[in-house]
Amino acid sequence: MSERIDAINLRDLEERARAVLPQMSYDFYASGANDEITLRENRAAYERIKVLPRMLIDVSARDLSTTVLGEPVSMPILIAPMALQCLAHPDGEIATTKAAGAAKTLTTLATLATISIEETMAIATGPVWFQLYVFRDRGLAASLVQRAEAAGCRAIVLTLDVPVPGKRERDVRNRFTLPEHLFLKNLWPAGLAKLPKDVTDSGMAAYTAANFDPALTWKDVNWLAQITKLPVVVKGILRADDALSAVNHGAAGIVVSNHGGRQLDTTPAAISVLPEIVDAVAGAVEVYVDGGIRRGTDVLKAIAYGARAVLIGRPILWGLAVGGEAGVKSVLEMLRAEFDLAMALSGCPNLTAITRDLVCPF
Repeated sequence: MSERIDAINLRDLEERARAVLPQMSYDFYASGANDEITLRENRAAYERIKVLPRMLIDVSARDLSTTVLGEPVSMPILIAPMALQCLAHPDGEIATTKAAGAAKTLTTLATLATISIEETMAIATGPVWFQLYVFRDRGLAASLVQRAEAAGCRAIVLTLDVPVPGKRERDVRNRFTLPEHLFLKNLWPAGLAKLPKDVTDSGMAAYTAANFDPALTWKDVNWLAQITKLPVVVKGILRADDALSAVNHGAAGIVVSNHGGRQLDTTPAAISVLPEIVDAVAGAVEVYVDGGIRRGTDVLKAIAYGARAVLIGRPILWGLAVGGEAGVKSVLEMLRAEFDLAMALSGCPNLTAITRDLVCPF
């Protein structure tokens, strides 16, 4: 599919994706933990924040570009790490990475990808980060970092918020597992490329519980920084004191995140704690945010609260499901156009004009 995807907004696109995806795949992507309170709050929190636009500002020319860890990107809209993208489309991570490059923005490869780091990086034309889960076998974690560095990734994103898997009840009901033709390609050399079958709940939860290291501590952030030349970004911070610990243990960036509402239910929306985390680190590192971003005005609000950039997750999967690479391009261009419009209508010709007084948390 090469033409632009016919959807007016991301909500429309999700409905189209839901119609084409198998129920098990859609639920795996869309679901949150337990009662999905945090999942809903991620969206509701953005809707509560109001924009206070400035008038009579020259917005005839607008500049959306910025840098993240020194890498130039065309807009402060990045792609978050997402597992198992070939469930959405056969081209999976390769389609997403091509689309990111075409949009001149950044994508993040996942440890639990269905296409390997090396295969994906071979077609990358823009900056790519690699998201790391630390396995009980630290040698395996170190080898993933070394492979990502050798392949040309620009940063390691350490996910902090999965010491054990959250309970995603839709996956339990569906007894989620991978189809026979799909593998966790990055884990093939370690013999960990398949999810368990014949489980009583979720195959992904069983895999995570068996392989991820629940003994991870702040010392391991230091360890990671010492074994790679790449900057380390930590993902999953919701507290100011944890943000300061991240800075003190060598992190170069922080992603304020609740894992898309998929881990501990009833945690706050990431956007609601972003300002205090930005204030706490006081510019020592770059701060990013994900979760619930569905409109260009959401991007504006996140930047106003101090985020360097936002990371987009599920909407990328909806675009991928509907149209492969063209679908992902459409998501990025839709958000770019909406963000550009929000900047124009709020009196912001560039990102530095998007200051905290532009938003009001009514």
